[in-house]
Amino acid sequence: MSFPSSFEIGGRPVGVGRPTWVIAEIGANHNRDMGTARELIDAAAEAGADAVKFQTYSGERIYSRKTPSFEYLKSDEPPAELLERISLPRDWQAPLAEHAAARGVQFFSSPFDHEAVRELAGLGVPVLKIASFEIVDLPLIEAAAATGLPLIVSTGMAVLGEIEDALDAARRAGAPAVGLMQTTSVYPAPAERANLRAMETMRRAFGVPIGLSDHTEGIAVPIAAAALGAAFVEKHFTLDRTMEGPDHPFALEPDELRAMVSGVRDAQAALGDGRKQGPSEEERHEMYTLARRSLIVTRDLPAGTVLERDMLTVKRPGFGVAPKHLDLVLGRALRVAAEADDILTWEML
Repeated sequence: MSFPSSFEIGGRPVGVGRPTWVIAEIGANHNRDMGTARELIDAAAEAGADAVKFQTYSGERIYSRKTPSFEYLKSDEPPAELLERISLPRDWQAPLAEHAAARGVQFFSSPFDHEAVRELAGLGVPVLKIASFEIVDLPLIEAAAATGLPLIVSTGMAVLGEIEDALDAARRAGAPAVGLMQTTSVYPAPAERANLRAMETMRRAFGVPIGLSDHTEGIAVPIAAAALGAAFVEKHFTLDRTMEGPDHPFALEPDELRAMVSGVRDAQAALGDGRKQGPSEEERHEMYTLARRSLIVTRDLPAGTVLERDMLTVKRPGFGVAPKHLDLVLGRALRVAAEADDILTWEML
């Protein structure tokens, strides 16, 4: 059984030919403050995002206490302790989901343990997101798939074989649909490492909706992803990049998120249907007739003049005889007198 090339998330179709589903990634940028979490949901809704995403984890379940600290977390504190300190209190999830619903955006989260999977499924989230680091945790993927919810799987650092393993696990456990996200697991990620063309590689290899989980700075890369047909685009955002925490420095602020959403919508609208056609209604209004070119008389000519090459030039507007008919016009006589800069028409010949 293969997964579908498009599917619904909370009643919204995603996939090829559908509008890009924009995910405002809150992650840990709530700073364990309920007011901040609500403000972030408000900002995402006002920016026009389709969904907000949190992360549901426990520090001690993610990291061994013997894991050394590393640069990304910007702390000498053991990772297990730091992640526990900044984790989303799980009893906040229901009220935050209610607040998101009231603001017209979907609420979901990335579960990092089996209990989180059960909690989120119980909340009625429309989709579960598997983070890049968890793509090798096949039991977690199977648990998420067994809920019957669609999955979105980030693929940072994964080779095609590992992605195939993850899809096989989701299929075995009964996931109805899976989407994949191209990801660069560096924070922030250089734009030249985004490798957006890998989206098409994965689309061809696996036949499922493909998007981008973006960790670059700025909004150019996610907009480019939308122009390449991304089914979903996910971007970290914050109320203020100067706030303390590992994900704030590379996240978008609310006005930037709004600009990104607008850019994503414009980029996808600009794709069109691929058919090369004649002038649009807007182009016909003026440009087609006034800004194209026609054959123009170069000097005053009496009726009966047999037209020669130096009597004609090519200028705008475009409602006269088209320049491609020059050879048909030469040697023909004027039926009427013409003045310099007159627009030559067939009725004049």
